[in-house]
Amino acid sequence: MVIQQSEIFDVHRIREDFPILQEKVYNKPFVYFDNGATTQKPRQVIDCINEYHSRYYSSIHRGVHFLSDKSTEEYELARKKSRIT
Repeated sequence: MVIQQSEIFDVHRIREDFPILQEKVYNKPFVYFDNGATTQKPRQVIDCINEYHSRYYSSIHRGVHFLSDKSTEEYELARKKSRIT
């Protein structure tokens, strides 16, 4: 079996997406093995969470005001994007 270069994970590139992994512990690169309890989030997820909390945070499927409608819309859009078809 021949493995193409494009099939190899670039671990250093992937680590760059996780801000916490830029930290040093005892002057060595941080490695996180407690994924069973909590997984670290990549920058893209952190940015989306921050945007949601900054612009849309409200009750979904219950409120009758603008922010609740917008929050519900964003929630349903996220569900649609993550749906496995």
